[in-house]
Amino acid sequence: MKSIVRGGALITGALMLAGCGSASGAGPVANPAPASTGVADVPVIVGEPYKVGAVTYTPADVMDYDDVGYAGWYGDDFAGKTTANGEVFDPARISAAHKTLPLPSYVEVTALDTGRTILVRINDRGPMANDQLIALSPAAAAQLGLAQGMTAVRVRRTNPPAAERAQLRAGKAVPERLATPASLLAILRTKAKALPAPKVASEPAPPVASAKAKPGDDRMAVQGNVESAAAKPATAAKPAAATGQYVVQVGAFSTEARANAAARPVGGYVSKAGNLWRVRMGPFASEADAQGALAKARSTGFRDAVIQRDR
Repeated sequence: MKSIVRGGALITGALMLAGCGSASGAGPVANPAPASTGVADVPVIVGEPYKVGAVTYTPADVMDYDDVGYAGWYGDDFAGKTTANGEVFDPARISAAHKTLPLPSYVEVTALDTGRTILVRINDRGPMANDQLIALSPAAAAQLGLAQGMTAVRVRRTNPPAAERAQLRAGKAVPERLATPASLLAILRTKAKALPAPKVASEPAPPVASAKAKPGDDRMAVQGNVESAAAKPATAAKPAAATGQYVVQVGAFSTEARANAAARPVGGYVSKAGNLWRVRMGPFASEADAQGALAKARSTGFRDAVIQRDR
């Protein structure tokens, strides 16, 4: 088989089941050939041991897997490429890459700075930087509320109900788990403090699920069966016939493509605002109508969306 070189690491033919890696270890080394469009939980692939540089990784079906490490994220430029189990990487799906867990498998990822926990479907291999435990899709990073740079997380394998599995396969986010108890969070944070300091990634700023933007912040939709941003470049315009004095400010983005991806599942529109692309819903004639739209935006993952008077 052909070898693939990414970020100075030689990835051998065994990496047919090792799809995620870059100079910072936070993006997929994906096969650009057409991939299957079907998303299923069978067959479950464990895979043979593979080598990246001087490190050998041995995939294993560990049912009680539970570890603490750093979470990175994929870049949007990998949208549409093939994951290690033959699916298509979509930044708007709640997915991730892991070095050794079966494909697919399901994990609960907890951000140790906040205690927030989400359910994630693993369908790719990586990240190939040894200081990272998991690489999250932009949508998964947004739902978890990751700040810029790598974040300490707990990754625990789980066996979710069939309905939640189906929801993630359909491209929709599962509601957050209950917040981690303070006593357990303290133990996990102590374990994280013993980790080596992570290398500074050269990736773009990760998405943040917040409508309180400052230049450079990004937000991604985390619910809805959404096409990748790269597949739909057109910008949704404000409805010409709509009238009213209330709007819902969903978020502001550093790129038009990400704004479009966020606008689609909430039925919003995109407009330029300085150096950012703003996503809004409305306008609405009454505050009550705006409250309904606000609830939709927050259930989609934009927890800090706000109602504003349209000017």
